[in-house]
Amino acid sequence: MRVLIIDGQGGGLGRQLVGAVKERYPDTEVLAVGTNSMATGAMLRAGADQAATGENSVSVAAAKADVIMGPVGIVIADSMLGEITPRMAAAVGQSRAKRILLPVNLCDNIVVGVTDAPMAQKVQIAVDKLGELM
Repeated sequence: MRVLIIDGQGGGLGRQLVGAVKERYPDTEVLAVGTNSMATGAMLRAGADQAATGENSVSVAAAKADVIMGPVGIVIADSMLGEITPRMAAAVGQSRAKRILLPVNLCDNIVVGVTDAPMAQKVQIAVDKLGELM
């Protein structure tokens, strides 16, 4: 199974996701794509098998992934302070992959009905959901 993890800004959420997926499912191929080099570097240091940066990398990797994980903003054009381009959001949304999106109420996107849990707990829930898909 090929898991694509997408993150931007500082890459903190992506770093947590990569680490948790590799810890629980060490044989799973994890590809990390950052919207910037700082995010990519954080995910690579966390143990991603491969990493890339930028809009075209999101488009190419989304087409090859079985599962895509990241903050909910990766499917919303111009979110994450503009780091998610319309092409990136479309690539994620149109991918045949299953999407596991973590609610992050930042950058004018507010997801209602979501408990205000710590990000570490949300990451564990997302990794549990990945296990169900495997």
